[in-house]
Amino acid sequence: MPSSTALTTKVASGSPYQLDNPQVVKASTALLRHIKSAQQEKEKSATKKTLIGDNDSDDEDTPLNNEAVWLLLTTKKHVVDKNRLKPGKITIPHSLNSSPSLSICVITADPQRGFKDVVADPAFPQELSSRIEKVIGFSKLKARYQSFESRRQLFSEHDVFLADDRIITRLIPTLGKIFYKSSKRPIPIRIAEIEKVDGKRVKKDPKKKPSKEEKSASFAAPLICAKEIERTLHTAAVHLAPSTSSAVRVGSSNFTPEQLSENIAAVVNGMAEKFINKGWRNIKAVHVKGANTMALPIWLANELWVEDADVVEEDQTAAIEDGAKAGKKRKSIGDEKLLEGKKTKKTKSTEDDDEAESAAARKEKLQKQKAKALEDGETVVTEAPKAVKKKRKSTS
Repeated sequence: MPSSTALTTKVASGSPYQLDNPQVVKASTALLRHIKSAQQEKEKSATKKTLIGDNDSDDEDTPLNNEAVWLLLTTKKHVVDKNRLKPGKITIPHSLNSSPSLSICVITADPQRGFKDVVADPAFPQELSSRIEKVIGFSKLKARYQSFESRRQLFSEHDVFLADDRIITRLIPTLGKIFYKSSKRPIPIRIAEIEKVDGKRVKKDPKKKPSKEEKSASFAAPLICAKEIERTLHTAAVHLAPSTSSAVRVGSSNFTPEQLSENIAAVVNGMAEKFINKGWRNIKAVHVKGANTMALPIWLANELWVEDADVVEEDQTAAIEDGAKAGKKRKSIGDEKLLEGKKTKKTKSTEDDDEAESAAARKEKLQKQKAKALEDGETVVTEAPKAVKKKRKSTS
């Protein structure tokens, strides 16, 4: 069947390119109920129980009671734009990092001393600086965390990892699958100093090497950096792959269905506006799932195409089918001729072999006849003189 054959019919009024909020709330409620019931069963079947700390207030933040909830978005065409594949973020109404004991690690461009001075500045909010437990430059990250064990230890020491957007794309081979196969992928932050003239951003010459003073002053002001970090803590990290499916963390199991549905709506709209080429027309399906659950559908596209030009009308479909049938007929005729040619070649080779065998048999037969004739001739020659001698004796 040709690839351009219509798979469905056109919708005259077009697709409703928006989420059905009651459906999202319904799916969120069912998913959270299932996750909590699974957690209760896991707690009952646990063989080891701690003697102290079972009723602590921080128990809700444990991995057992704070399971991640993911949004799965499937597109009709592959995401191939490099700008869209770059890690990004989408602002959500309910933060995923609201814990007061949150531990933050910031990975910056070199030199790291510049950002450490920003965090230590009196203008930087004390509440936020107390949660930033580690600041490390990119060069030191590569030098100190080369082994798998060291990266795993860094991963377990902090809850959130923020990375300077100037080096975000270089962190994937450095941090490896420990970070990028989890929900702790580094989130990009824009903390570089932006030079402006008359309110317009000035582009720097990439060929010109910056001086030492420019390098030390490459970070923005303390209040600007703090505002960027606070805003990033209220976002969902987006890391698209060059494929048709993407996963974004939108909540956790301790969210209410309303909170989860609001985050889902914000992420889906943000993906359609900023990260997905052609927006809603390129979205095929939206699902929501837990870490160990099945995916629940919350939106499915009525159309399997992106552009109307991709749709085949009924008249065109009939013409394509006729062309396909004609092509199959021509192909069958060509195959028959090819088979006949193969058969002819095969019979010719067989006839040549038979003729060679018969010629060899005739040659062998002639050689035998010749040898027999020679033997008979010798016998006649040896016996003839005796007969003559006997005849002469009788005449005398």
